[in-house]
Amino acid sequence: MKTAADIYNVLQGILVDEFEIDADDISLDAHLYQDLDLDSIDAVDLVVKLREITGKKIEPDAFKQVRTVQDVVNEVEKLVS
Repeated sequence: MKTAADIYNVLQGILVDEFEIDADDISLDAHLYQDLDLDSIDAVDLVVKLREITGKKIEPDAFKQVRTVQDVVNEVEKLVS
């Protein structure tokens, strides 16, 4: 995972496989809670999955302000760069 596009592709795969979200519903401006119906427990699960994939410790506080798929990509990009 080097580029934002790579991160987006991995994130989309997680959302489809783990959270059973339709790939057509996922876009960079999709809101995690309103558009994709994730809840706070899903958000924690997502952070855990991203930590497994990146091998980086993800601070929950970093994800408190995350609202859209783009926000997640941005945070992960900061971690891996």
